[in-house]
Amino acid sequence: MSTTIKEELLKDVVIKFAGDSGDGMQLTGQQFTNNTALLGIDLATFPDFPAEIRAPQGTLPGVSGFQLHFSSERIYTPGDACDVLVAMNAAALKVNLKSLKPGGKIIANTDGFDAKNLRLANYADGINPLEDGSLDSYELIKIDVTKMVREALKDAAELGTKEKDRAKNMFVLGYLYWMYNRNLESTIDFLQEKFGKKEAILQSNIKVLQAGYNYGDTTETFTARYRVAKAKLPAGEYRSIMGNQALAYGLIAAAEKSGLPLFLGTYPITPASDILHELSKHKTFGVRTFQAEDEIAGITAAIGAAYGGSLGVTTTSGPGMALKTEAMGLAVMLEMPLVIVNVQRGGPSTGLPTKTEQSDLLQALYGRNGECPMPVISASTPSDCFSAVYEAARIAVQHMTPVIFLSDGYIANGAEPWRFPKSDDLPEIKVEF
Repeated sequence: MSTTIKEELLKDVVIKFAGDSGDGMQLTGQQFTNNTALLGIDLATFPDFPAEIRAPQGTLPGVSGFQLHFSSERIYTPGDACDVLVAMNAAALKVNLKSLKPGGKIIANTDGFDAKNLRLANYADGINPLEDGSLDSYELIKIDVTKMVREALKDAAELGTKEKDRAKNMFVLGYLYWMYNRNLESTIDFLQEKFGKKEAILQSNIKVLQAGYNYGDTTETFTARYRVAKAKLPAGEYRSIMGNQALAYGLIAAAEKSGLPLFLGTYPITPASDILHELSKHKTFGVRTFQAEDEIAGITAAIGAAYGGSLGVTTTSGPGMALKTEAMGLAVMLEMPLVIVNVQRGGPSTGLPTKTEQSDLLQALYGRNGECPMPVISASTPSDCFSAVYEAARIAVQHMTPVIFLSDGYIANGAEPWRFPKSDDLPEIKVEF
């Protein structure tokens, strides 16, 4: 006897994707985020990366997470407690269970709860949380994702077992698309763009994505599907944007509006490196990017470009700001139009590259020898990075001064809907040199 599936309308939902660093949880979260933004639903995200370079697979320190909060009303945070937790292994469950609401849903990959994974996650011998009743206060959905993926790809003889298993995140994504009444088109378009030259991998990912969707449709694990209505946002065209992306676009817009070529002189450092990566894609706008050998070379190259008539920009994080201090004083003396971006991270010293902190304000205001004042501007949200860094560039050019722009890891890697601005609506940037 089949169960009738009804649709429930929800005001907001918080989902946490969690698994090993190699399980593709960041990509899964980003794709669900993009799909959500295309529907006009308000959202906020929080990617949570391990602090270790690559912790051993299956261990607690190696858990990577992506939290997404989406709502039919305006929201400002990625949420506190989760409604849904996707746990790809035992460690992911153990690390994140405390953040799940009472009665919340757990979607667990049972293959990640074998004896080895339970031991690595520090569960006592013979204890499996999926079987011992400790999760009875939650709605537990157990799926052997690995088995389902291999079954879906049993005819893909050209792919090895490891290659097939890499598609596990697509199965989970397809299942959640069914659960929240979404279509697959945006992710299929993404896969075609990413794997267009690798037909076997492209088709395997699409097949597994559809298999996850069909699993939800045929197994009757839920008696309801869920939908969140479109948010009442100001009219306009929207896209999901991350803070570092918005910052890069704001700098390009400022360069175009002022008529100055944009030059980025920088040294890669987490979590600011994505600005370099994004700007390097836009050479058609006359953007020049220079990856220097160290922090000092990065800022002095930007100062040289500003002296030559460009909009000079340098990017860094905590310890890099300390290294750039003397050159910042030089830029003040020379009255150079320079934007210095500090994407703050946990400190002090080298600190925690993948964790966020907002502790560099006093350094930005006063952390230079002698009388060396400069304006400091900060962003409040990922999308605000666009207009805030545009204003930083406007002040730098019109008042011939270096300007410090403060962001942080939370803002840089978070995402939210961003309304495309019209060029005519952007403030004028007067160039008088």
